[in-house]
Amino acid sequence: MPSRRKVSLLAVIIISLGSAEVSAGLVPGQRQPTASASPCRPADSTAVVRVANRFHQILSTGDTTGIDAVLAPDLRVLEGGTVENRQEYFSHHLSADIEFAKAVKEERAPFTYSCQGDVAWLVSTSTSTGKFGGRDINSAGAELLILSQTQKGWQIRAVHWSSARRQPR
Repeated sequence: MPSRRKVSLLAVIIISLGSAEVSAGLVPGQRQPTASASPCRPADSTAVVRVANRFHQILSTGDTTGIDAVLAPDLRVLEGGTVENRQEYFSHHLSADIEFAKAVKEERAPFTYSCQGDVAWLVSTSTSTGKFGGRDINSAGAELLILSQTQKGWQIRAVHWSSARRQPR
């Protein structure tokens, strides 16, 4: 099992160099990737996509059953210029992220993902519109999930979110 530092360094190197990526656009009811040009083994591709979808499902429904299976114990969440560990995220922002996801309509573009050994990363963009906390939301967002294969299966080790206000049309 690679150390956390090796996993992080490997992910940065791979992302910097670029590698084969797969467009994993999903249609309602479809939970498997639509292509497999990635170095991910087919079973890993399916598992990686399933974990990412489950994480988004947890946020959009608020049903946190199974969250321990998808988020690694050493999770790091980067958002708004801060870094939180798993405990901090669970106690500070998870409930707010769930409230936001339930209140605001999000349209997620097809994501791309790739694997290198026991590390996978998924990149997606989205737009969010609606009202939250008494304010209008009209934003574009980007998400990076870094996963690794653990004894429990594929787990999310890092989440990076960024967003920017969109100009009214």
